[in-house]
Amino acid sequence: MEKLKPSNSIKYLKKMGISTLTKDDETLVLALGGLQNGISPLQMAGAYATIANDGKYIEPTFYSSIDNITGKTILKSKQKTKQIVSKEVAYILKELLKQPVNGTYGTATYCKIYGVDVAAKTGTSDNDYDRWLCGFTPYYTAVTWYGYDINETIEYNKKNPAGLLWANVMSRIHTGLNSATFKKPDSVYSLNICSKTGKRATTACPNTYTEYFLPNTIPELCNEHSGSALKVNTNNRTNTVEKSVVQDIIKDIDEVDPQQVPITNNTTNTNNNTTTNNTTNKNSNITPDTSNTSITNNTSNTSNTNSTTNTANNITNTEITNSTTSTSESTPVNQTTNTNNVIKENITRSYE
Repeated sequence: MEKLKPSNSIKYLKKMGISTLTKDDETLVLALGGLQNGISPLQMAGAYATIANDGKYIEPTFYSSIDNITGKTILKSKQKTKQIVSKEVAYILKELLKQPVNGTYGTATYCKIYGVDVAAKTGTSDNDYDRWLCGFTPYYTAVTWYGYDINETIEYNKKNPAGLLWANVMSRIHTGLNSATFKKPDSVYSLNICSKTGKRATTACPNTYTEYFLPNTIPELCNEHSGSALKVNTNNRTNTVEKSVVQDIIKDIDEVDPQQVPITNNTTNTNNNTTTNNTTNKNSNITPDTSNTSITNNTSNTSNTNSTTNTANNITNTEITNSTTSTSESTPVNQTTNTNNVIKENITRSYE
């Protein structure tokens, strides 16, 4: 952020629907989620859904249409949509956000869903007043916030209750859905990186790992281990990157009762016909890589903390948003209201 400047980051946040930013937020503390007014779970969910939707922002909504007693549509949702970043940039963000779930030292490993790619980010504010989990799959984006109207330190057996809520709800929503992964664009390069130097690995580098790059951000070849350049696999084509380019941008919780989480399948087809189905079909064949539906967990969004510290980057107050719109099949959506003193959970859907 120091290199790109906070003002540039704020510009992108605003494009993703964040409306609570102030001039005082233009500091490097922004990188850790330190904001004057915080961000609501609904807006945070819309922003994360932008990444899930291949860089396309879709304004969250709580309804698709309203019909009168004769069946005539008298009001239809008109959502704003805008491409914020390229699908290539969005894909690299997806890969980065998979690490808290799949990495050895990940803070959200309990969010794994069998057969489905999961990207997630935990967040914790000063004194453990606020706990967050923002994440998505190829089907849904969900954000949960856990806290109190009057700030109190949250202690839950040294675990993140927001994350455990997220994992319980999302695992149920994905029951019966087909396996799905984030699709890599051909123009994103998957490269082996030398663990010691952080540069592109040669055939002689003893320890390597995989990272993803845009063509103009490919790092130079490792100069500490002799050897030739490794082949670069970009889906169906293989080539050798010879050009050296300086990189520019460098179950201890009580389970959620499924009966309290009604699921509604609402589909937006390409011809704008909307169908509603109150059941989840285990065999439903849903196209996962279109518009990610927006589930919104509307918890009572408490006083926002001035300097919040996010476990690894950008999070202040969040909410569940579920993001997927299938081209022709139906997609399950949650509309939940579950109140127990601390949490109000409202799961909604974003339609394109």
